[in-house]
Amino acid sequence: MSDISSFITQISQSLNQQTFVKLSLGKPRQKLDDLKKIMIKVVQIKGQAHLSFTYRATRNDTVKNYLYEVGINQVKQLLQTSFFHANLFTTQHDYQAMISKKGSVRIIKSKPTFTERPSQEHDRTKKRPIKQTANYLQQLGILTKDGKVKHDKQAKFRQINKYIEIIANLLKEQTLSTPFKVADMGAGKGYLTFALYDYLVNTLKIDAHIKGIEIRADLVEKCNHIAQTCGFNNLQFVEGSIDNYASEELDMLIALHACDTATDQAIYQGIQGKASFIICAPCCHKQIRKQLKKEPQELAFILKHGILQERQSEMLTDGLRALLMETKGYQTKIFEFISNEHTSKNLMIVGKKGTIQTTKQNQLNQEIQRIKQQFNIQEHALEALIKTAR
Repeated sequence: MSDISSFITQISQSLNQQTFVKLSLGKPRQKLDDLKKIMIKVVQIKGQAHLSFTYRATRNDTVKNYLYEVGINQVKQLLQTSFFHANLFTTQHDYQAMISKKGSVRIIKSKPTFTERPSQEHDRTKKRPIKQTANYLQQLGILTKDGKVKHDKQAKFRQINKYIEIIANLLKEQTLSTPFKVADMGAGKGYLTFALYDYLVNTLKIDAHIKGIEIRADLVEKCNHIAQTCGFNNLQFVEGSIDNYASEELDMLIALHACDTATDQAIYQGIQGKASFIICAPCCHKQIRKQLKKEPQELAFILKHGILQERQSEMLTDGLRALLMETKGYQTKIFEFISNEHTSKNLMIVGKKGTIQTTKQNQLNQEIQRIKQQFNIQEHALEALIKTAR
């Protein structure tokens, strides 16, 4: 048998020898105690090593940082008063300390779980595809002059990076054509358009040509000025509406938050342009909702509530969009691309161009007609557009 002091000595030695990985304290002495566990790691704060304690409680976690000597004394006190178990992980050995109710200590030494020490950076910067040093982010008002994300733009910055992560995964292990042509329908202020160009050209190192389509002339002028200032030579913004834009061959079509049937117009443009990828985040679903005045009898008591009818129309609109894209050979996915705390319009429809057999196409068309009949839908906007192209 040993005592707590010998276990504390092992902790001190591992810190001095720089073999310490982490330490955990568990099995509370008081069963009703709100504190369940403590996780301890080494962090560097202002160039000085500290022990960072994460106190895991039932309701929330608390983090406190101590210099080595103070932290080690804190561990000793906690093992004497609050916990029966402790696990020390080092790059040389693991140590498990088990304390009995009478105070005797048993220490078990075993092979190391970890052979490398973890990063000791405090408040590590999350690895994101878009760097905070990007000049266009300052000009677009996302960053301050000293390169920090503005407080009211934190959500937008996360959204931009999440959007690029999705595209990065979509393009992974794909053979991309040269030049890689992209159209961003309804580019708005250009946040995501600039980020995509930056990622394709400066990270993937491919010859990308991106055109942002935006109906507001002032935004087009501003975005073109920023593109020129940043040396983004193949990024161009064009004044125009989605429905009037002439279809052209594309590798990727994007439409984020195009309102109501503008999303259908954008998808149709992608289909007509034989785009390899179509990425849409729909906004508003008025076209189908107007047709749901007569609900299916079995759902009448549910859909009498406005909010549920709204969600039902969203589900039907986007579900039919995906099916209609599949009739044209696209493999589709619908998912939340960002938390709804940032925006309620957080669904994304992604289509990847493939091939489809006539038999499968006929089955999909039959399923579309069945759904329309069940929910009294006369015609979906995307369906009408596709019919005009036949």
